Amino acid sequence: MEMRAYYAECLGKLMEEDRHVCLLDADLGKASGTLGLRKTFPDRIFDCGIAEQNMASIAAGLSSYGFKPWIESFAPFATRRICDQIAISVAYAEQNVKIVGTDPGIAAELNGGTHMSIEDIGVIRSIPGVVIVEPADSVQLRAAMPVINEYRGCVYVRLFRKELPDIFPEDYRFDLFKADVLREGKDLSVFVTGFLTKDALDAAEELAGEGIDCEIINIHTIKPIDAETVKRSAKKTGAVLTVENHNVIGGLRSAVLEALAEERIPVFGVGVQDRFGEVGKLPYLREALGLNRENIIKQAKLAVSSR
Repeated sequence: MEMRAYYAECLGKLMEEDRHVCLLDADLGKASGTLGLRKTFPDRIFDCGIAEQNMASIAAGLSSYGFKPWIESFAPFATRRICDQIAISVAYAEQNVKIVGTDPGIAAELNGGTHMSIEDIGVIRSIPGVVIVEPADSVQLRAAMPVINEYRGCVYVRLFRKELPDIFPEDYRFDLFKADVLREGKDLSVFVTGFLTKDALDAAEELAGEGIDCEIINIHTIKPIDAETVKRSAKKTGAVLTVENHNVIGGLRSAVLEALAEERIPVFGVGVQDRFGEVGKLPYLREALGLNRENIIKQAKLAVSSR
């Protein structure tokens, strides 16, 4: 199934189990995969129309009355457009609101540069107290949602809408604040988030054939980053590569650099190189912006040689 279908399924289960869980969308129930839930929970799902600022403010109000609101929209509208509401009505007011931004970064494809949130992590990461999560596959998403729902506070979830290959086993257990080591290695630490995780693992297999032993660590929670795991791996390998569907400024790479600020370890980054996106299908965009296995291999070699 598509990731949005798993998201809707999980959200439906949460709403069945807890009458305080509710959903607000910005006229994008179909796009987010949650349209069908309106028939099951007509009194706890609200279509706020194309008015994301209002949606966030309503969610903050519902939270103040004890509800557990989830809000959803395309990633740029769930972050850039409602930044002030997230900062003041939600985070500053310490409200319990979960924000789902769909199709982050180049996943927006044909909607083009205006819909490509390549800065959303940087925007939200700068707001005090907000947790940022990006699932890598459906297994991780399903394991994460109940944990996110029980966490008291604001969480922003970057959700890839379409299908993704499985990374994690069915018995995977999600720890909100602990990164997942997917592959042990000694030559290079690769910190990756989101849908590029499979590319990082495939690149590691190819690099192993050339004598480069990569440690692959999935950073599902970008804020607060698991600094302990980042430092331990980086000190072991002596070289770091970050891989993300985001600007190399403000996102995962910046979070890793901050964690390693006192270490003298080279950090290379695969990500959008401080530019806007463009119209195109995913294969084209991945190649045009360097978000593919080939560039991961190239940057990995540069990182190892820089030690």
